[in-house]
Amino acid sequence: MKIAQVCPRYYPDIGGVETHAREISERLVKRGFEVEVICTDPTGELPKNEIINGVTVTRFISVAPGDAYYFAPHIYCYLKDKNYDIIHAHSYHALPALFAALAKNGRRFIFTPHYHREGHTHLRNLLLKYYKPIGGKIFEMADKVICVSDYEKRKVISDFSVPEGKIEKIPNGLNFAEFVNIKHEKKLNGERTILYVGRLEKYKGIQHIIMVLPHLKDYRLKIIGKGHFENDLRELARELSVIERIDWYRDLPREEILQHYTSADVFLMLSTHEAYGITVAEALTSGIPCIVAMGSALEEFVDGKTCVGLNYPINIEKLASAIESIRSMPPNGLKNIMDWNEVVKKLIRIYEEK
Repeated sequence: MKIAQVCPRYYPDIGGVETHAREISERLVKRGFEVEVICTDPTGELPKNEIINGVTVTRFISVAPGDAYYFAPHIYCYLKDKNYDIIHAHSYHALPALFAALAKNGRRFIFTPHYHREGHTHLRNLLLKYYKPIGGKIFEMADKVICVSDYEKRKVISDFSVPEGKIEKIPNGLNFAEFVNIKHEKKLNGERTILYVGRLEKYKGIQHIIMVLPHLKDYRLKIIGKGHFENDLRELARELSVIERIDWYRDLPREEILQHYTSADVFLMLSTHEAYGITVAEALTSGIPCIVAMGSALEEFVDGKTCVGLNYPINIEKLASAIESIRSMPPNGLKNIMDWNEVVKKLIRIYEEK
């Protein structure tokens, strides 16, 4: 079976959609499927064609102002005459999925929207309103819609009137084997660590984590990620005189990221909208308690013990109190977390449906 995975970006770019596409694509190849990833490269710096761990990757130049939209109509031209058994598109919030749907041409079309309803800025929210009648065609043309959380499923049904029987819930996964032998570091100086892993964008709520530092003694913040909001975050940290208590990391090897999870005392993700939350799942699997913002799929991890939720607008004093109180709470098992191998098994069953 020959499968086209269509997504806005792909490895070495990082993010939730990029991780999802890579993990399923490489596992599908190991199971004997022929997989081609069709994506975009706004920078023009990555190879147009290459093979990564058995996955054929084809990239097209795109227009992506503010790392959004990824306008690349050549994807439609490329897909429409290719001999694929399955076209599987990812991300409602970028245009490659629309081009993939238009190129369906009688083939089985699967859509994983990673949908969280809102854009990352006021301008994107406005544009999404105009895009909705067009974007809704992707759901209409899909033979099956795969949602990664109950939250996403509810939004898709509500916003696009997709029949529930057309939707399959398959959460994002983790590679559990990565977490088997990692060891927790012992702290010798009494200093405690707050960890954030993800893109540096305003909607992720990292600014609130920086704003809480003056209220906490003996805490450092580790930020792993990159994005357009980094300069604003650094300026905020200087204004609050906490810049010396923050460690900034980007483009770390996977092994180092895992070690940072295990050395942290608490993980924070205060994003206003997420369709799932892979980094929260990784932190919980590492045995690190989490604090998340309510109002998106992140709240599906909340159990009041290993993971607690805060409502927006974020109250800094309540956030400080939550950080202090959660530090002694031991993890209490995994919740809503699946291994990528199980994810792919479920996905193959959908691919093979008649």
